[in-house]
Amino acid sequence: MKNIRSYEDFTEVLLEAGFSMGGGSSEGIYSIINWEWDKEPPYETPVRWHTGDRETDPWEWRMRVLDERDDIAYAKCFFKKSGYITRQWYPCFFACRRGGMDFMDMYLEGRISNEAKRIYSCIEEQGVMPLHELKKSAGFGKEDKSRFDRALVELQMNFFLTICGKRHKLSAEGKPYGWDSTAFCRTEDFWDSEVLKLATSVDVKEAEERIREQVLKLNPLAVDKNIHKFIYGRARRVR
Repeated sequence: MKNIRSYEDFTEVLLEAGFSMGGGSSEGIYSIINWEWDKEPPYETPVRWHTGDRETDPWEWRMRVLDERDDIAYAKCFFKKSGYITRQWYPCFFACRRGGMDFMDMYLEGRISNEAKRIYSCIEEQGVMPLHELKKSAGFGKEDKSRFDRALVELQMNFFLTICGKRHKLSAEGKPYGWDSTAFCRTEDFWDSEVLKLATSVDVKEAEERIREQVLKLNPLAVDKNIHKFIYGRARRVR
C-alpha cells in the first residue's frame, strides 16, 4: 500500500483495501492512517490530524467521504470504534453481523437493548436524524449520556444504523447555530437496493472467509481472535 499524502491517496487505498479502522490504531487488524493524532507520521507526509485541512486532515475525511461519495460507509462498526467499509465489502460484513435477522428478531432474542430500541424506533419513524434531535426524541436527558452513547454504538455495531453526514443545529427561528451535529440513518436507507440484495443473499461462512483472507492480505500478523471479533463484532463464543 502506498504512503498517504492526501485525501485522494486515502480514498484510493481504501477502495483497494476494502475496509480500515477509522483512527490511528490498527487494533491488530488494519488502519490506513497508522499513527495516532498525537504522534508523528512514520514517513514523510503533509497528513496531520486535527488541522482542519480537508486535503490533509484524516479527521476531516470522515465526513468528506459521506458528503462526496456513495461507495464508502463510515461508522463505529469495529471494536466499538470508528471504521470505513466500501460498497464492495459491505454485504459481507452485513451478512456476518446480521445473520439474516431483522431488528425485531434480534430484539426479541435479547440481543438488542431497550435503549437501542428507543433510538431505532425514532429513526425508523422520522428518517435521518442529527444526534441532538435523536437524543431528545428518544427521551434521553443529560444524565443519560453514557446509556445513550452505548446504545448508539450498539446499533452501529449490529449494522442497524450508520452515520450519513452532518446537520446544522437550528434555533427556534430556523437559523443554524453552533457546531454541526452528526446525523444517523438506517443502514437500509444508506445503501441502494443492489447492496442490500447482496447483503441478504450472501452466505455467512463464505463472507467470513472472504473478509478473513483480505485481513491477512492487509496484515499477515493479524491473529484469529482479533479477526473474528473484527468480522462479527463480538468475541468467539466458547462452547
